[in-house]
Amino acid sequence: MAAGSKKVIYAALAGNGLIAVTKFAAAAATGSSAMLSEAVHSVVDTGNQGLLLYGMARARRPADEQHPFGHGPELYFWAFVVAILIFGLGAGISIYEGLSKIAEPHPISNPVINYVVLAAAIVFELAAWVVAFREFRKVQGRASLLSAVRRSKDPTLFTVLFEDSAAVLGLVIAMVGIFLADYLALPWLDGAASIAIGAVLALTAALLAYECKGLLIGEAADPAVGQTVRSLVAKTPAIRAINEIRSMHFGPEEILLAVSVDFVDQVSAGTVEETIDSLERQIKAAHPAVRRLFIEAQSTSGHQEALTQSRQERK
Repeated sequence: MAAGSKKVIYAALAGNGLIAVTKFAAAAATGSSAMLSEAVHSVVDTGNQGLLLYGMARARRPADEQHPFGHGPELYFWAFVVAILIFGLGAGISIYEGLSKIAEPHPISNPVINYVVLAAAIVFELAAWVVAFREFRKVQGRASLLSAVRRSKDPTLFTVLFEDSAAVLGLVIAMVGIFLADYLALPWLDGAASIAIGAVLALTAALLAYECKGLLIGEAADPAVGQTVRSLVAKTPAIRAINEIRSMHFGPEEILLAVSVDFVDQVSAGTVEETIDSLERQIKAAHPAVRRLFIEAQSTSGHQEALTQSRQERK
């Protein structure tokens, strides 16, 4: 697992843990629903970082008889659980608290306490966000932010980045809501801010769940892996053509790659073995994340027949 992933999570864990305690104290002192929602948000985020660390530890376990390809996908499962918690606890409690405040509005006492706590929280959250964004930029390349998220196979990076982004936005919403509720003497605006925070968390959870779903059901490796295989095969006289290349991520840095090739009919069995061994070494040297590689010798006609039969069986 990339060291950058842990760095991002530890930074977010430390920041959210400290901020949560401060927010709860401020919410108790002022009676602000928006502040209470933010406190719950920080607690959920702290628990989420703990779950991501747990998922990383579980994913590192070696392969066994029950899981011959390892436990890498478990990280994707726990990232999906994080999305559920953000939606169920973070968004759910925030919206419920906001509706309660609107139904029974009461003025905020000592709003200055909220401003100080929120301002400090924004500083801490921005610091954690900068750490997450810098690590994400290392894998983003020239792609847009959304494209990089879609392409990323490390849920720890984009999960923390999304969480921190939602946290900063939530803090701004809370500060605006508290200010307007106090300045305009309309305490229900505090509840409205809490609902808005819940909506931000619900949207964040939906985006995370969507991305984690793709990883859970299996996403292909970067197209560069296939390009490398095709380039190497093109330089191999013993191979006539590539029938198919299939790949799937079993973790951020763990790829399963299966290649079907049609060998020249005249080559000997020994040449086939030597060619496969050579291709495996070259592919793994070019892409160390390819941990499991299977190269199948199959005629093009036989491969097409197998594909046709498979399609018919699925109908």
